[in-house]
Amino acid sequence: MKIRAITCFLDPSSHEMPKTLHHLSHLSQDLKHALQNTGIEVQTCRVATTPFPLWLNLASESQMIRTVQELEQEVLTLGFDYLGVGPALLTHAASYAAVIPILASTSSTFIAAQMAEPDYGISLQAIRASANIIHQAASLTSDGFANLRFAALANVPPGAPFFPAAYHPTGHPPALAFAIEGADAVLEVFSQERTWDETRQALLGHLETFANRITSVVTPLLDSGIVFRGFDFSPAPFPSPSCSIGAALERLGASRLGTFGSLSAAAFLAETLSRGRWPRSGFNGLMLPVLEDTVLAQRAAEGTLSLKDLLLFSAVCGTGLDTVPLPGETSPDQLMGLLADLAFLSTRLRKPLTARLMPIPGKKAGDAVSFDFAYFAAGGVMALPSSSLCEALWFRDEKINLGNFSALA
Repeated sequence: MKIRAITCFLDPSSHEMPKTLHHLSHLSQDLKHALQNTGIEVQTCRVATTPFPLWLNLASESQMIRTVQELEQEVLTLGFDYLGVGPALLTHAASYAAVIPILASTSSTFIAAQMAEPDYGISLQAIRASANIIHQAASLTSDGFANLRFAALANVPPGAPFFPAAYHPTGHPPALAFAIEGADAVLEVFSQERTWDETRQALLGHLETFANRITSVVTPLLDSGIVFRGFDFSPAPFPSPSCSIGAALERLGASRLGTFGSLSAAAFLAETLSRGRWPRSGFNGLMLPVLEDTVLAQRAAEGTLSLKDLLLFSAVCGTGLDTVPLPGETSPDQLMGLLADLAFLSTRLRKPLTARLMPIPGKKAGDAVSFDFAYFAAGGVMALPSSSLCEALWFRDEKINLGNFSALA
Protein backbone atom coordinates (compact mmCIF):
# COMPACT_ATOMS: atom_id res chain seq x y z
CA MET A 1 0.00 0.00 0.00
CA LYS A 2 1.00 3.61 -0.58
CA ILE A 3 -0.30 7.02 0.31
CA ARG A 4 -1.81 8.52 -2.83
CA ALA A 5 -2.04 11.95 -1.24
CA ILE A 6 -1.41 13.90 1.92
CA THR A 7 -4.24 16.39 1.48
CA CYS A 8 -4.14 19.63 3.45
CA PHE A 9 -7.24 21.80 3.91
CA LEU A 10 -7.51 25.55 4.48
CA ASP A 11 -9.67 28.64 3.97
CA PRO A 12 -8.09 31.23 1.61
CA SER A 13 -10.37 33.95 2.99
CA SER A 14 -8.68 33.72 6.39
CA HIS A 15 -6.39 36.64 7.18
CA GLU A 16 -3.81 34.06 8.33
CA MET A 17 -3.92 32.14 5.04
CA PRO A 18 -0.33 32.86 3.87
CA LYS A 19 1.08 31.79 7.23
CA THR A 20 -1.18 28.72 7.34
CA LEU A 21 -0.23 27.65 3.82
CA HIS A 22 3.48 27.84 4.66
CA HIS A 23 2.89 25.91 7.87
CA LEU A 24 0.98 23.17 6.00
CA SER A 25 3.77 23.01 3.44
CA HIS A 26 6.39 22.37 6.11
CA LEU A 27 4.14 19.86 7.88
CA SER A 28 3.32 17.88 4.73
CA GLN A 29 6.98 17.70 3.71
CA ASP A 30 8.01 16.64 7.23
CA LEU A 31 5.30 13.97 7.17
CA LYS A 32 6.33 12.79 3.73
CA HIS A 33 9.96 12.37 4.72
CA ALA A 34 9.11 10.74 8.06
CA LEU A 35 6.72 8.29 6.42
CA GLN A 36 9.16 7.41 3.66
CA ASN A 37 11.81 6.76 6.32
CA THR A 38 9.48 4.08 7.71
CA GLY A 39 9.04 2.52 4.26
CA ILE A 40 5.69 4.12 3.36
CA GLU A 41 5.71 5.82 -0.05
CA VAL A 42 3.93 9.16 -0.42
CA GLN A 43 3.03 9.90 -4.02
CA THR A 44 1.69 13.47 -3.77
CA CYS A 45 0.99 16.35 -1.40
CA ARG A 46 -2.07 18.48 -2.12
CA VAL A 47 -3.99 21.53 -0.92
CA ALA A 48 -7.79 21.79 -0.94
CA THR A 49 -9.61 25.03 -0.14
CA THR A 50 -13.10 26.00 0.86
CA PRO A 51 -15.49 26.23 -2.13
CA PHE A 52 -14.14 28.86 -4.51
CA PRO A 53 -17.37 30.94 -4.72
CA LEU A 54 -16.83 31.83 -1.06
CA TRP A 55 -13.45 33.51 -1.56
CA LEU A 56 -13.06 34.39 -5.25
CA ASN A 57 -14.34 37.56 -6.90
CA LEU A 58 -16.61 36.00 -9.53
CA ALA A 59 -17.75 39.39 -10.81
CA SER A 60 -14.40 39.97 -12.53
CA GLU A 61 -13.22 37.02 -14.62
CA SER A 62 -9.73 38.48 -15.10
CA GLN A 63 -9.26 39.03 -11.37
CA MET A 64 -10.69 35.60 -10.58
CA ILE A 65 -8.28 33.88 -12.97
CA ARG A 66 -5.34 35.90 -11.71
CA THR A 67 -6.12 34.98 -8.09
CA VAL A 68 -6.34 31.25 -8.86
CA GLN A 69 -3.19 31.32 -10.98
CA GLU A 70 -1.26 33.09 -8.23
CA LEU A 71 -2.47 30.62 -5.62
CA GLU A 72 -1.63 27.67 -7.88
CA GLN A 73 1.89 29.01 -8.41
CA GLU A 74 2.38 29.59 -4.69
CA VAL A 75 1.15 26.09 -3.87
CA LEU A 76 3.52 24.52 -6.40
CA THR A 77 6.43 26.65 -5.21
CA LEU A 78 5.85 25.44 -1.65
CA GLY A 79 6.24 21.82 -2.74
CA PHE A 80 2.64 20.75 -3.21
CA ASP A 81 1.72 18.87 -6.37
CA TYR A 82 -1.89 19.96 -6.88
CA LEU A 83 -4.43 22.54 -5.78
CA GLY A 84 -8.16 21.90 -5.37
CA VAL A 85 -10.49 24.89 -5.16
CA GLY A 86 -13.66 23.01 -4.29
CA PRO A 87 -17.05 23.02 -6.01
CA ALA A 88 -19.36 25.50 -7.64
CA LEU A 89 -22.23 25.77 -5.18
CA LEU A 90 -25.98 25.33 -5.59
CA THR A 91 -26.41 28.48 -3.54
CA HIS A 92 -24.19 30.47 -5.94
CA ALA A 93 -25.63 29.95 -9.41
CA ALA A 94 -23.05 32.21 -11.08
CA SER A 95 -20.21 30.00 -9.89
CA TYR A 96 -20.85 27.32 -12.54
CA ALA A 97 -19.84 29.75 -15.29
CA ALA A 98 -16.45 30.18 -13.60
CA VAL A 99 -15.40 26.53 -13.88
CA ILE A 100 -14.29 26.49 -17.52
CA PRO A 101 -12.23 29.72 -17.28
CA ILE A 102 -10.44 28.31 -14.22
CA LEU A 103 -9.77 24.95 -15.91
CA ALA A 104 -8.57 26.67 -19.08
CA SER A 105 -6.17 28.99 -17.29
CA THR A 106 -4.52 26.48 -14.94
CA SER A 107 -2.73 23.14 -15.25
CA SER A 108 -2.52 21.78 -11.70
CA THR A 109 -5.83 22.99 -10.27
CA PHE A 110 -8.81 20.69 -9.68
CA ILE A 111 -12.38 21.93 -9.42
CA ALA A 112 -15.88 20.50 -9.02
CA ALA A 113 -19.57 21.39 -9.16
CA GLN A 114 -22.45 20.42 -6.90
CA MET A 115 -25.51 18.75 -8.46
CA ALA A 116 -27.24 17.74 -5.23
CA GLU A 117 -26.80 18.60 -1.59
CA PRO A 118 -28.57 17.16 1.49
CA ASP A 119 -30.28 20.36 2.67
CA TYR A 120 -31.09 21.57 -0.85
CA GLY A 121 -32.08 18.56 -2.92
CA ILE A 122 -31.29 17.88 -6.58
CA SER A 123 -30.85 20.83 -8.90
CA LEU A 124 -31.75 20.17 -12.52
CA GLN A 125 -30.17 23.49 -13.40
CA ALA A 126 -26.89 22.39 -11.79
CA ILE A 127 -27.01 19.04 -13.59
CA ARG A 128 -27.42 20.90 -16.87
CA ALA A 129 -24.55 23.23 -16.00
CA SER A 130 -22.29 20.31 -15.05
CA ALA A 131 -23.05 18.55 -18.33
CA ASN A 132 -22.13 21.69 -20.25
CA ILE A 133 -18.89 22.02 -18.28
CA ILE A 134 -17.86 18.45 -19.15
CA HIS A 135 -18.76 19.01 -22.80
CA GLN A 136 -16.76 22.25 -23.00
CA ALA A 137 -13.79 20.94 -21.00
CA ALA A 138 -13.41 18.05 -23.46
CA SER A 139 -12.30 20.53 -26.11
CA LEU A 140 -9.81 22.46 -23.97
CA THR A 141 -7.11 20.01 -25.08
CA SER A 142 -6.92 17.72 -28.09
CA ASP A 143 -7.14 14.59 -25.93
CA GLY A 144 -9.94 15.62 -23.55
CA PHE A 145 -7.56 15.43 -20.59
CA ALA A 146 -8.87 18.59 -18.86
CA ASN A 147 -11.85 16.64 -17.53
CA LEU A 148 -9.43 14.74 -15.29
CA ARG A 149 -9.48 17.88 -13.15
CA PHE A 150 -13.28 18.22 -12.89
CA ALA A 151 -15.97 16.23 -11.12
CA ALA A 152 -19.70 16.66 -10.68
CA LEU A 153 -20.67 16.00 -7.06
CA ALA A 154 -23.84 14.59 -5.55
CA ASN A 155 -24.18 14.94 -1.78
CA VAL A 156 -20.42 14.94 -1.18
CA PRO A 157 -19.51 16.45 2.22
CA PRO A 158 -16.29 18.37 2.86
CA GLY A 159 -13.12 16.65 3.99
CA ALA A 160 -12.62 13.95 1.35
CA PRO A 161 -8.88 13.75 0.58
CA PHE A 162 -9.26 12.39 -2.99
CA PHE A 163 -9.36 15.00 -5.79
CA PRO A 164 -11.42 16.49 -7.44
CA ALA A 165 -13.99 15.95 -4.64
CA ALA A 166 -11.82 17.50 -1.90
CA TYR A 167 -12.89 20.75 -0.24
CA HIS A 168 -12.74 22.35 3.20
CA PRO A 169 -15.75 23.39 5.32
CA THR A 170 -16.08 27.13 5.92
CA GLY A 171 -15.12 28.38 9.35
CA HIS A 172 -13.11 25.32 10.31
CA PRO A 173 -9.43 25.26 11.29
CA PRO A 174 -6.85 23.92 8.82
CA ALA A 175 -6.70 20.14 8.58
CA LEU A 176 -5.13 17.20 6.81
CA ALA A 177 -6.21 13.72 5.72
CA PHE A 178 -4.74 10.79 3.83
CA ALA A 179 -5.94 9.21 0.58
CA ILE A 180 -4.71 5.63 0.29
CA GLU A 181 -3.67 3.60 -2.75
CA GLY A 182 -4.64 0.18 -1.45
CA ALA A 183 -5.86 -1.96 -4.35
CA ASP A 184 -2.72 -4.08 -4.08
CA ALA A 185 -3.59 -5.07 -0.50
CA VAL A 186 -7.13 -6.01 -1.53
CA LEU A 187 -5.83 -8.08 -4.44
CA GLU A 188 -3.31 -9.87 -2.22
CA VAL A 189 -5.96 -10.77 0.36
CA PHE A 190 -8.63 -11.75 -2.16
CA SER A 191 -6.14 -14.02 -3.95
CA GLN A 192 -5.82 -16.31 -0.91
CA GLU A 193 -8.10 -19.29 -0.36
CA ARG A 194 -10.03 -18.30 2.74
CA THR A 195 -13.62 -18.23 3.92
CA TRP A 196 -15.51 -14.98 3.44
CA ASP A 197 -15.16 -14.14 7.12
CA GLU A 198 -11.44 -14.93 7.11
CA THR A 199 -11.02 -12.76 4.01
CA ARG A 200 -12.79 -9.86 5.69
CA GLN A 201 -10.70 -10.11 8.83
CA ALA A 202 -7.45 -10.42 6.87
CA LEU A 203 -8.18 -7.31 4.83
CA LEU A 204 -9.22 -5.29 7.87
CA GLY A 205 -6.04 -6.38 9.59
CA HIS A 206 -3.93 -5.09 6.69
CA LEU A 207 -5.73 -1.74 6.52
CA GLU A 208 -5.91 -1.10 10.24
CA THR A 209 -2.23 -1.92 10.68
CA PHE A 210 -1.34 0.49 7.88
CA ALA A 211 -3.50 3.22 9.45
CA ASN A 212 -1.83 2.69 12.82
CA ARG A 213 1.64 2.91 11.24
CA ILE A 214 0.78 6.25 9.67
CA THR A 215 -0.89 7.56 12.83
CA SER A 216 2.22 6.79 14.88
CA VAL A 217 4.20 9.03 12.54
CA VAL A 218 1.59 11.79 12.30
CA THR A 219 0.85 12.23 16.01
CA PRO A 220 4.29 13.53 17.12
CA LEU A 221 4.50 15.98 14.21
CA LEU A 222 0.98 17.42 14.45
CA ASP A 223 0.45 20.59 16.46
CA SER A 224 -2.77 21.83 18.02
CA GLY A 225 -3.53 24.23 15.17
CA ILE A 226 -4.02 21.48 12.58
CA VAL A 227 -6.88 18.97 12.75
CA PHE A 228 -6.12 15.39 11.72
CA ARG A 229 -9.21 14.21 9.85
CA GLY A 230 -8.09 10.64 9.22
CA PHE A 231 -8.07 8.27 6.25
CA ASP A 232 -9.96 7.49 3.09
CA PHE A 233 -9.32 3.81 2.46
CA SER A 234 -11.28 3.71 -0.79
CA PRO A 235 -8.76 1.31 -2.36
CA ALA A 236 -7.34 3.36 -5.21
CA PRO A 237 -5.62 1.31 -7.93
CA PHE A 238 -2.55 1.95 -10.05
CA PRO A 239 -2.31 0.81 -13.70
CA SER A 240 -0.30 -2.33 -13.07
CA PRO A 241 -1.52 -5.93 -12.71
CA SER A 242 -0.40 -6.07 -9.06
CA CYS A 243 -2.50 -3.03 -8.01
CA SER A 244 -5.85 -3.60 -9.73
CA ILE A 245 -9.14 -3.40 -7.86
CA GLY A 246 -10.75 -4.98 -10.91
CA ALA A 247 -8.45 -8.01 -10.58
CA ALA A 248 -9.22 -8.16 -6.85
CA LEU A 249 -12.97 -8.28 -7.45
CA GLU A 250 -12.50 -10.98 -10.09
CA ARG A 251 -10.68 -13.12 -7.54
CA LEU A 252 -13.69 -12.99 -5.26
CA GLY A 253 -16.71 -12.87 -7.57
CA ALA A 254 -17.26 -13.28 -11.29
CA SER A 255 -14.15 -14.16 -13.29
CA ARG A 256 -14.91 -11.24 -15.66
CA LEU A 257 -16.01 -8.04 -13.99
CA GLY A 258 -19.36 -6.91 -15.36
CA THR A 259 -20.92 -10.36 -15.54
CA PHE A 260 -23.28 -11.66 -12.87
CA GLY A 261 -21.52 -12.28 -9.59
CA SER A 262 -19.60 -9.00 -9.80
CA LEU A 263 -22.03 -7.10 -7.58
CA SER A 264 -21.64 -9.55 -4.71
CA ALA A 265 -17.87 -9.03 -4.68
CA ALA A 266 -18.31 -5.25 -4.84
CA ALA A 267 -20.83 -5.30 -1.99
CA PHE A 268 -18.59 -7.54 0.12
CA LEU A 269 -15.63 -5.19 -0.26
CA ALA A 270 -17.74 -2.10 0.49
CA GLU A 271 -19.24 -3.76 3.57
CA THR A 272 -15.79 -4.79 4.78
CA LEU A 273 -14.48 -1.23 4.44
CA SER A 274 -17.42 0.04 6.49
CA ARG A 275 -16.19 -2.06 9.44
CA GLY A 276 -12.69 -0.59 9.48
CA ARG A 277 -11.50 0.89 12.76
CA TRP A 278 -9.61 4.01 11.77
CA PRO A 279 -10.37 7.76 11.77
CA ARG A 280 -12.54 8.19 8.69
CA SER A 281 -12.46 11.01 6.16
CA GLY A 282 -14.10 10.98 2.75
CA PHE A 283 -15.70 7.96 1.09
CA ASN A 284 -14.03 4.81 2.45
CA GLY A 285 -15.93 2.90 -0.21
CA LEU A 286 -15.42 1.01 -3.42
CA MET A 287 -13.46 3.01 -6.00
CA LEU A 288 -13.63 1.95 -9.66
CA PRO A 289 -11.70 4.51 -11.74
CA VAL A 290 -11.84 2.96 -15.19
CA LEU A 291 -8.72 4.49 -16.74
CA GLU A 292 -6.59 4.11 -13.59
CA ASP A 293 -6.97 0.34 -13.42
CA THR A 294 -5.57 -2.19 -15.91
CA VAL A 295 -8.41 -4.71 -15.55
CA LEU A 296 -11.19 -2.12 -15.41
CA ALA A 297 -9.83 -0.48 -18.56
CA GLN A 298 -9.60 -3.87 -20.29
CA ARG A 299 -13.14 -4.93 -19.33
CA ALA A 300 -14.51 -1.57 -20.41
CA ALA A 301 -12.67 -1.75 -23.73
CA GLU A 302 -14.02 -5.22 -24.51
CA GLY A 303 -17.57 -4.21 -23.51
CA THR A 304 -17.90 -6.56 -20.54
CA LEU A 305 -18.05 -3.67 -18.08
CA SER A 306 -20.66 -1.03 -18.93
CA LEU A 307 -21.73 2.30 -17.51
CA LYS A 308 -24.86 0.63 -16.15
CA ASP A 309 -22.64 -1.83 -14.29
CA LEU A 310 -20.69 1.04 -12.76
CA LEU A 311 -23.92 2.73 -11.64
CA LEU A 312 -25.11 -0.57 -10.19
CA PHE A 313 -21.89 -0.97 -8.23
CA SER A 314 -22.30 2.61 -6.97
CA ALA A 315 -25.57 1.54 -5.36
CA VAL A 316 -23.67 -0.73 -2.96
CA CYS A 317 -21.35 2.04 -1.77
CA GLY A 318 -19.06 2.96 -4.60
CA THR A 319 -17.64 6.43 -5.08
CA GLY A 320 -19.45 6.90 -8.39
CA LEU A 321 -18.25 7.16 -11.98
CA ASP A 322 -14.55 7.93 -12.19
CA THR A 323 -12.22 8.54 -15.17
CA VAL A 324 -14.78 7.13 -17.60
CA PRO A 325 -13.75 7.53 -21.28
CA LEU A 326 -16.74 8.49 -23.43
CA PRO A 327 -17.25 9.15 -27.17
CA GLY A 328 -16.05 12.55 -28.29
CA GLU A 329 -19.43 13.36 -29.84
CA THR A 330 -21.24 12.89 -26.52
CA SER A 331 -23.72 15.76 -26.23
CA PRO A 332 -24.63 17.77 -23.13
CA ASP A 333 -28.10 16.20 -23.30
CA GLN A 334 -26.61 12.70 -23.12
CA LEU A 335 -24.38 13.74 -20.23
CA MET A 336 -27.37 15.21 -18.41
CA GLY A 337 -29.16 11.87 -18.44
CA LEU A 338 -26.18 10.08 -16.94
CA LEU A 339 -25.52 12.78 -14.36
CA ALA A 340 -29.19 12.84 -13.40
CA ASP A 341 -29.21 9.11 -12.78
CA LEU A 342 -26.16 9.46 -10.53
CA ALA A 343 -27.62 12.43 -8.63
CA PHE A 344 -30.96 10.67 -8.05
CA LEU A 345 -29.18 7.45 -7.02
CA SER A 346 -27.05 9.39 -4.56
CA THR A 347 -29.99 11.24 -3.06
CA ARG A 348 -32.32 8.26 -2.87
CA LEU A 349 -29.67 6.11 -1.17
CA ARG A 350 -28.37 8.98 0.97
CA LYS A 351 -24.75 8.47 -0.02
CA PRO A 352 -22.09 10.63 -1.70
CA LEU A 353 -21.28 9.96 -5.36
CA THR A 354 -19.15 11.72 -7.96
CA ALA A 355 -18.89 11.74 -11.75
CA ARG A 356 -15.58 12.31 -13.51
CA LEU A 357 -16.47 11.78 -17.16
CA MET A 358 -14.01 12.18 -20.03
CA PRO A 359 -15.37 12.55 -23.58
CA ILE A 360 -12.40 11.91 -25.88
CA PRO A 361 -12.32 14.16 -28.99
CA GLY A 362 -12.40 12.21 -32.24
CA LYS A 363 -13.09 8.87 -30.55
CA LYS A 364 -16.21 6.71 -30.72
CA ALA A 365 -17.40 3.82 -28.59
CA GLY A 366 -14.98 0.90 -28.82
CA ASP A 367 -12.00 2.95 -30.00
CA ALA A 368 -8.70 2.46 -28.19
CA VAL A 369 -7.55 5.31 -25.97
CA SER A 370 -4.30 5.99 -24.14
CA PHE A 371 -2.65 8.90 -22.36
CA ASP A 372 0.93 9.83 -21.54
CA PHE A 373 0.08 9.85 -17.84
CA ALA A 374 1.55 7.54 -15.22
CA TYR A 375 -1.77 6.94 -13.46
CA PHE A 376 -3.70 5.89 -16.59
CA ALA A 377 -3.87 2.50 -18.31
CA ALA A 378 -4.61 2.00 -22.00
CA GLY A 379 -8.32 1.36 -22.49
CA GLY A 380 -11.26 1.79 -24.77
CA VAL A 381 -14.06 4.32 -25.10
CA MET A 382 -17.26 3.22 -23.34
CA ALA A 383 -20.66 3.38 -24.98
CA LEU A 384 -23.19 5.84 -23.57
CA PRO A 385 -26.68 4.59 -24.45
CA SER A 386 -29.13 7.46 -24.03
CA SER A 387 -32.22 9.11 -25.42
CA SER A 388 -33.67 12.60 -25.34
CA LEU A 389 -34.79 13.78 -21.93
CA CYS A 390 -38.36 14.83 -21.25
CA GLU A 391 -38.54 18.55 -21.99
CA ALA A 392 -41.49 18.99 -19.66
CA LEU A 393 -39.19 18.09 -16.78
CA TRP A 394 -35.76 19.29 -17.87
CA PHE A 395 -36.59 22.75 -19.12
CA ARG A 396 -38.22 23.87 -15.91
CA ASP A 397 -35.33 25.31 -13.90
CA GLU A 398 -36.30 23.75 -10.62
CA LYS A 399 -34.97 21.68 -7.80
CA ILE A 400 -36.27 18.30 -6.70
CA ASN A 401 -36.36 17.39 -3.03
CA LEU A 402 -36.57 13.66 -2.34
CA GLY A 403 -36.52 14.27 1.41
CA ASN A 404 -33.86 16.24 3.25
CA PHE A 405 -31.33 14.34 5.29
CA SER A 406 -28.61 15.62 7.58
CA ALA A 407 -26.15 12.72 7.38
CA LEU A 408 -24.92 10.67 4.49
CA ALA A 409 -25.10 6.89 4.82
